[in-house]
Amino acid sequence: MKKLTFAFLLLVLIQPLSFAQSYVQDNYEKKEYQIPMRDGVKLHTVVYSPKDTSQDYPVVMQRTPYSAGPYGEDKFKPALGPSEKMMRDGYIFVYQDVRGRWMSEGDYDNMRPTVPFRKEGMTEIDESTDTYDTIEWLLENVDNNNGRFGQWGISYPGFYSAASLPFAHEALKAVSPQAPIGDFYFDDFHHNGAYFLSYWLATTVFGYQHDGPTDKAWYEMVDPGTKDGYQFFMDMGPLKNADKYYKEDNFFWTQLKENPDYNEFWQERSIIPHLKEDIKPAVMVVGGWFDAEDLYGPLEIYKTIEKHNDNYNTIVMGPWSHGDWARERGVQTVSNVYFGDSISTWYQENIESKFFHHFLKGDADGQTDLPEAYMFDTGKKEWFTFDTWPPSEAEQVSYYFHANEKTSRDKPTGEGKETFTSDPNKPVPYSQDIKLNFTPRKYMADDQRFAARRPDVLVFETEVLDEDVTMAGEIFANLMVSITGTDADWVVKLVDVYPADTPNHDHVQDGMQMGNYHQMVRSEVIRGRYRESFSDPKPFIPEEVTEVKFQLQDVLHTFKKGHKIQFQVQSTWFPLIDRNPQKYVDNIFKAEEEDFIKADHTVYFSEEHPSYIQVQVIK
Repeated sequence: MKKLTFAFLLLVLIQPLSFAQSYVQDNYEKKEYQIPMRDGVKLHTVVYSPKDTSQDYPVVMQRTPYSAGPYGEDKFKPALGPSEKMMRDGYIFVYQDVRGRWMSEGDYDNMRPTVPFRKEGMTEIDESTDTYDTIEWLLENVDNNNGRFGQWGISYPGFYSAASLPFAHEALKAVSPQAPIGDFYFDDFHHNGAYFLSYWLATTVFGYQHDGPTDKAWYEMVDPGTKDGYQFFMDMGPLKNADKYYKEDNFFWTQLKENPDYNEFWQERSIIPHLKEDIKPAVMVVGGWFDAEDLYGPLEIYKTIEKHNDNYNTIVMGPWSHGDWARERGVQTVSNVYFGDSISTWYQENIESKFFHHFLKGDADGQTDLPEAYMFDTGKKEWFTFDTWPPSEAEQVSYYFHANEKTSRDKPTGEGKETFTSDPNKPVPYSQDIKLNFTPRKYMADDQRFAARRPDVLVFETEVLDEDVTMAGEIFANLMVSITGTDADWVVKLVDVYPADTPNHDHVQDGMQMGNYHQMVRSEVIRGRYRESFSDPKPFIPEEVTEVKFQLQDVLHTFKKGHKIQFQVQSTWFPLIDRNPQKYVDNIFKAEEEDFIKADHTVYFSEEHPSYIQVQVIK
């Protein structure tokens, strides 16, 4: 691991809207095209080309379901490309509405399955073929292109970037999937089989087909009539009652309801298996350690490409929420945690633009001077570089649970267990804030004191640390449990407990004190029925000691001397995830009110049945 020291540049790259828009109009011309795909469907594509035609330029493309607008060749985006630096450096920027969205023809499919083969004259389509056909057309029809293409995107556009990699066009040289969805059963709408109820409002955006190309939204958002999300979803009751808001014409809601398990429907939509061989373009995966939407995707996509290919492949993980790296607010905070100034600007200037310049304008020989992994330590609040990720020098360490709310590296001896009552009618909140989000983000670094003080949340904590402990890499929860019901969810949270005398900084929300702050560093859930297989759910046998193992996402976080490491274990996390009835039913989306029952849940920490969290630690 190498420490990077630098003075953050307090540059204001995001100019006032009118100024930036004026720059685009003054320096770029705009054209709109309907580009035919191999099956005859035409995709709306917007091309911004530099007015200076004395040289050729590489093409950088974003494919999106969120609109390539504004529409009309006399209407301009306020800024172009991944950053203002790249806009000023000069590229041809392309934006495309994916099929079935906005001004493009065809039917929309969330995470459209990848066709696993290519043959001459094939008319089967996927996002890779649409990207290929678009590049082929642009090469022939857009003047002053230098024959090199790049692609980037955040979230859904990040998925479309990753989906361009299998069977990529030879002109596609550099791709940056940023916060990409990797697999819809582990990103966004599900985590390890648990349905993320907090994304329920977003079902509107992705669940309706339009009748044809349109520049107006064809869907209408649900009005919950309240800002209190916890109460709204409690009043809604079982998930089956959501049919009141989403009818059969919302195809995505129907897909969610009818496919609760990790069946063929979800499996064929995962891009991960298609990244295991013959990836040619250079790849830079980007993500945020506090990305509530897509943390699984960046890590899994990077690791899969790295393991199975020999192309240029790097990863960047910063102290960001979803897409923060594309914005510059001056101060980078998540919840009440302050990480520094102009971190996004530094990334755009020194990492992102360098990657694209090298492969699209430069030597393209892979000698970028960028490391394998640029990773931000969210405890030390500094950038570090690694030659491998997870770090090859990391040591596997287990923190075992003990009686009296203790955890340590010592294995337990004798007998030990702790029981709590889980009541689906009084679920543990995921946040102490009263709010109703389209998608939640702040909770990823929220204070967890409110949860630690509940009787249905178990706490296991180290003594005050006498030296720094840096966790770097993967985390696995290994729980030995029993329940009186036949189903249960299990949530594990990794928490950094600050010293009692920690002072407030300038960016703490009203009413909060940083002394004894319980910062959530990482958290994850598994729907217990999937403890053996996500495709083949099984009920628990009441009172039988059962092993529940699952992976939390990676971290790079230093727990500083004077802090404490804490783990929290609970079975409800509402309304982040939906409520498990705790009585096994075949499909929780169709559970009845009477299926929801109280149950006693026991976590064991004995010599025979130890519970522990396995982490990777570096010196």
